[in-house]
Amino acid sequence: MANYSNQGNYYRPSMFGGFSFFPPVIKMLIIVNAGVFVLLWFFGSFTLDGMSLRGVFNEYLGLMPIGHGFYPWQVLTYQFMHADFWHLLFNMIFGLWMFGMEVEQTWGSKKFLYFYLGCGVAAAIAQLIVAPIIEPSSLVNPFGGGIPTVGASGAVYGVLIAFGTLFPNRYIFIYFLLPIKAKYFVIILIGFGVLSVGGPGNVANLAHLGGALAGFLYLQYDIRRYRINRTVGGIPGWFSSGKSKQETGYRDVVEAKIFDINEGRKDDRSELQKRIDDILDKISRSGYQSLTDDEKKILFEASKKLN
Repeated sequence: MANYSNQGNYYRPSMFGGFSFFPPVIKMLIIVNAGVFVLLWFFGSFTLDGMSLRGVFNEYLGLMPIGHGFYPWQVLTYQFMHADFWHLLFNMIFGLWMFGMEVEQTWGSKKFLYFYLGCGVAAAIAQLIVAPIIEPSSLVNPFGGGIPTVGASGAVYGVLIAFGTLFPNRYIFIYFLLPIKAKYFVIILIGFGVLSVGGPGNVANLAHLGGALAGFLYLQYDIRRYRINRTVGGIPGWFSSGKSKQETGYRDVVEAKIFDINEGRKDDRSELQKRIDDILDKISRSGYQSLTDDEKKILFEASKKLN
């Protein structure tokens, strides 16, 4: 169980203003996951062609091992099923909502949804390919047949990585008492996951680590892509900046142009790119929480245009 302090962050979640207390994608994910859980809670014992409804869901929508009932759609559907109430609660509230709220509000709902589902798919692939080698006992029960993997933990681990990257120095209060910075909390969590691989129990540790690795790789790619797009976008300005007014011979003539109000003038765009470059460098040195309110606004608006 963990809680986090949101001091010093302009985009702090609040039910009284600012960002929505439940952003749209997180709200949708919680409703769907809770709906599936309630459906199986009340109707799971009902039979369909001699098989309980819970058994049908597990066999066809849970992530089954390859060769033991695996279907391609299971890499998505298993993310919306949970073993019990506590499994659902910790994934949806103490994972997705608590750490994903600010990530969705910073990135935007579309990008956050793709990231979340992508991490879940990567977690499924890790469970399907690597688990038979390292954790074979987690896939097949002693009486024959495959053991389904269910839960959104792999996707949630990806969200934790995103939060720790965007807000590395944000304090998290473990059990509401012990403060620890987000970056260290994530490192410790991943460390426990690595140490648990191959151990006893029915926890899909490799799925957790697969989701975390996918989240980390995507964030590295996203940062690099942003820098490349920013640099390439500034190249035309570099070539044209060498020409002075004297070279054109029309020092006192202003050419009439139609400007898109959303695009702004070339000089303004160059200045904005320089501001964004300085902001990214500041994040690299001191973390996201060191930004001023104006800097966070600039980065937020730029990220929306990029996506």
